[in-house]
Amino acid sequence: MENLSITGLDYIPRVNMDVETGVLNIEGESYHEYTLEFFEPIFNWLREYTKTPEKKIELNFRMSYFNTSSSRRFLEIMNLLEEYEKEKNGRVTVNWYYEKNDLDMLESGEEYAEDVKLEFNLIAY
Repeated sequence: MENLSITGLDYIPRVNMDVETGVLNIEGESYHEYTLEFFEPIFNWLREYTKTPEKKIELNFRMSYFNTSSSRRFLEIMNLLEEYEKEKNGRVTVNWYYEKNDLDMLESGEEYAEDVKLEFNLIAY
């Protein structure tokens, strides 16, 4: 299995997934029209990666903006990881980074933290 890397653009997030460390970084902005198509390689990579039980996974979100469609895909990613933790004894940590003054991004992180049963850290910078 290889690492996954997607170069970010103005409206597409930068994505890096490292096989060796289990660290997944998603950062930037996400407000493109075709979120399902964009996120499909990410879902495929995660499904393949989580076939092996008991891995440690760290998911780092550093988003400055995302639309509703992207929000749904983020929840799907977290749900997939929550299922991995339950069914294959994985250890998943979500780190949600937000600017200190960005209350909308903080609230989004708080909502995700309520929706999934994963270790969830809200980190101001």
